[in-house]
Amino acid sequence: MTAETMNDRRRWMALYVLCAGVLMIVLDATIVNVALPSIQEDLGFSQSNLAWVVNAYLIAFGGLLLLAGRLGDLIGQRRIFLIGLVIFTLASIACATATTQGMLIGARFVQGVGGALSSAVVLGMIVTMFPEPREQAKAIGVYGFVASAGGSIGLLAGGVLTEAISWHWIFLINAPIGVATGILAKRLVDGREGIGLKQGADIPGAVLLTGGLMLGVYTILEVAERGWGSTHTIGLGAVSIALIAAFLVRQSRIANPLMPLRLFRSRSVAGANIIQALLVVGMFGTFFLGALYLQQILGYSPLDVGLAFLPSTIVMGVMSLRLSGPIQMRYGLRGALLPSLVAIGAGLALLSLAPVDGSYVTHVLPAMVAIGFGAGLGFPALMGMAMSGATPSDAGLASGLVNTSVQVGGAIGLAVLATLAAERTESMTATGTSAMAALNSGFHLAYLIGVALVGVAIVVALFVLRPERKGETAAGLEPAPARG
Repeated sequence: MTAETMNDRRRWMALYVLCAGVLMIVLDATIVNVALPSIQEDLGFSQSNLAWVVNAYLIAFGGLLLLAGRLGDLIGQRRIFLIGLVIFTLASIACATATTQGMLIGARFVQGVGGALSSAVVLGMIVTMFPEPREQAKAIGVYGFVASAGGSIGLLAGGVLTEAISWHWIFLINAPIGVATGILAKRLVDGREGIGLKQGADIPGAVLLTGGLMLGVYTILEVAERGWGSTHTIGLGAVSIALIAAFLVRQSRIANPLMPLRLFRSRSVAGANIIQALLVVGMFGTFFLGALYLQQILGYSPLDVGLAFLPSTIVMGVMSLRLSGPIQMRYGLRGALLPSLVAIGAGLALLSLAPVDGSYVTHVLPAMVAIGFGAGLGFPALMGMAMSGATPSDAGLASGLVNTSVQVGGAIGLAVLATLAAERTESMTATGTSAMAALNSGFHLAYLIGVALVGVAIVVALFVLRPERKGETAAGLEPAPARG
């Protein structure tokens, strides 16, 4: 075996190790949802306090992704990945052994910190490890599958572990996976040095960014309880926007910004992140509202819900792992993206037609397959575009931005969809509609809004994204502007 062949095999093994770490973290965002009733009964949570088992994780995770990505550029991406992995694994053990509500919520917040550090830098490492376009398309396809299918895999894993053993195991299982991933990453992933803290050690900027994002995520998560027009939502939302605006103004004026804004001038980077934020609204809606439809209307158990999402995951895997790369090489990133958007929109439209007395095979399965096809084909292309303006010195920042657009876009979208669905259900119930029909009508409205947002994403793809030549991937798109 030649040295070149050994090095090639090492790179692909490193990719799988990194993706195993990402999958563990992505799973944690949805696996907990299935176990919430068991956690509530065991630890005596009230309904309002129970939400913090999820929210504590999401606030830390969504609020730190951009900063974590940039820290990877400054002090080394592998170093940040491993630090995050250690924090996430230890916090998972603390979650599994939690005996009080406060201990579980605190451990979940720390888990979110570790998850943000690890997941923020992975896409940047992948783009650096695979600079050749064909290999890069394949590698991003693997990552795209893990990132987009992790939610549905989490529903299945959560159902299996909770019903077969106990809720403690949804956290405890992270310990051996985290240890093995850390050891293998240390051996297989090259530890490239960062550009140095002097290139962006902007502590006031870090405080503004993290504070603004965490406050924004918290405000969004509280919308379901407080309402969009409440003083709480409007006031904290305004403060969050002001903090992020102050951060951006500061970055444009200082000599060594924490986050150089040149990356955001790329049409491919900006357009891809906008499209991704619009798409995940429908995707998050599918996982959340689709699971509610199956449980509350069709009467599925948590394990049944996980199995119901399995076909979507399988189709997503085939598209991401086998077909997305060759299609990108033949038709270009935008050529692969447009049909994927149409497929996701069609899947959401099909779900909006599912009746109260619906059947899985007739009314749910076709939608799952269409959404799985679209996500498996489209998300790798979007990630390639979103990384296209990055140089090796800002790959972590670009990677963190991709994750932030998914998490914050998904949080905003889910809050909007859940609120509007609940309002529709209440208004239908008030007019004498049966409880099931009213509930389903709320779901239908949410899916139709998702379809409209996919339509906006198609417009952005047509008029914002720059058409590229066939065979171009992230390595062959717009170069980042030269440093000034």
